[in-house]
Amino acid sequence: MTDPDLVFIDAQVHDHPQATSVAVRDGRIEQISSTSLAHLAGPRTEVIDAAGATLLPGFVDAHVHPMAAGVQLMTCNLADLPHDLGRYLDRIDSYAKDHPEAEWIAGNGWYGDTFPGGLPTRQQLDSVIPDRPAVLVSHDGHGVWANSRALERAGIDERTPDPPLGRINRDRDGRATGVLVERAGDLVTGLLPPITDQELDSALLTAQAYLHRFGVTSWQDALVGPLWGMADPLDVYLRLADRGELTARVVGALWWEAAAGLEQIDGLLDKRERSRRNRFRATSVKIMQDGVCENCTGAMLNPYSGNPAHDTPTGISFIDPDELAGISRALSDHGFQIHMHAVGDRAVRECLDALESVGPAGAERRHQIAHLDVVDRADIPRFAELDVIANIQALWARRDREIVERKLPLLGTERERQHFPFGDLYRSGARFAMGSDWPVTDPNPLWAIYTAVTRTAPPGDPHGTGDDAQRVPLEPRQALTVETAIEAYTTGSAYANGIEDEAGSIAVGKLADLVLLDQPILGHHDISEARPALTLVDGQAVYRAP
Repeated sequence: MTDPDLVFIDAQVHDHPQATSVAVRDGRIEQISSTSLAHLAGPRTEVIDAAGATLLPGFVDAHVHPMAAGVQLMTCNLADLPHDLGRYLDRIDSYAKDHPEAEWIAGNGWYGDTFPGGLPTRQQLDSVIPDRPAVLVSHDGHGVWANSRALERAGIDERTPDPPLGRINRDRDGRATGVLVERAGDLVTGLLPPITDQELDSALLTAQAYLHRFGVTSWQDALVGPLWGMADPLDVYLRLADRGELTARVVGALWWEAAAGLEQIDGLLDKRERSRRNRFRATSVKIMQDGVCENCTGAMLNPYSGNPAHDTPTGISFIDPDELAGISRALSDHGFQIHMHAVGDRAVRECLDALESVGPAGAERRHQIAHLDVVDRADIPRFAELDVIANIQALWARRDREIVERKLPLLGTERERQHFPFGDLYRSGARFAMGSDWPVTDPNPLWAIYTAVTRTAPPGDPHGTGDDAQRVPLEPRQALTVETAIEAYTTGSAYANGIEDEAGSIAVGKLADLVLLDQPILGHHDISEARPALTLVDGQAVYRAP
């Protein structure tokens, strides 16, 4: 037998309480031991002394948008700023001055609670960019902030009707305020100059390196298709996979266009067939059933509180429930996994009803519903009964200012109790996967695990703003244990991606997709300060801390 390529010693090994040492050879875990395996080392073996730090399976992000995040990092990025309007405008002004050649100024990452009244205005953007069209997508991807020039280019005025599945926010005189909700954003983002293939490749590689830095070794891209002015990531993934530059294992969720109907299935089948390249495969389909609560497009069983001045007081179901059931049956019959976006309790119920109509065979496809901001109590046990995966974004479950000021007043007291009901889902036997939804929120899995456990914001998160974010838990009975949260981000998400036999846990014979932290976390609740020291895919380092 040849020498191992890598040996960890003095490690706290996840799911092996007595183990302290792990040997890796030819990209797989060869041995796990409660005594040091350093004696196995040969002249080419790398021996890593973990000094008591935790060795985990590589994190699997079950819901993320890497190419959009990479583009955000390359354009006018507001996501790393504190929630301060002056700082936003300074960043936008500086970016515009640094790019005098750009016909359009494009960017991302703004938070509504930064602005008086909870939303930006075209006049604010006009104050720094009066002479060129400017468009910035919100951090959650459900709103677009446009200046007057951009609205003019799109032909948006008092007579412009709201597009299907979208809304043009207007002032009392009927003029567009500069915020375009949901698919109304397409009216301006569709005019943005196309990004070159080279830039798209660079964006995805940048995002991949960023995710590896946080210990992520696999993910499910939750939107493989064109939306919000972004190109379809499919060809980018295929180019990188063909060149051997895709170091993560990726499942692509092909975008379901709500208005296109069942005739689009043939195109999805073609994409799936040509996508089986190295570490990439597009075997899932993403269906968006509603929007978000903050702009009242999340589909609710009862009206939003506070009488929001919209024509849809209970939000929007993007697809008729009966049609959704037919779509789900057709996709499942064709062997697709279904990855559904459902924020409001009505959308969650409609998605569960649709997946129930698929029948028992649906469980084989590992269908999942993501986000689950509000779930009616009657629907909690249905996840386990139907074997539908609860795909959660745990970093959202805290009392930051965005939630306290913009969201909870719209939900009201009763629905607040069912806000991100992870604990109830766990006690009912639901199967979890966990994802970040980056660039909507930070991709650090340890921050998400911290919030799942404490229901508060990590101290280092710049978006954990407000008096209550870091000290008052959001519905503490809905908290998870550290172990359950880690399993959701590893074993559970690996199951959702269909790779649990090869990855997602530390076991002899499995692939050496591993992350070594810089400190021990098992048995500790204060884990938000931990950082990956080393990330491995197939036993090869894809990230080493400086």
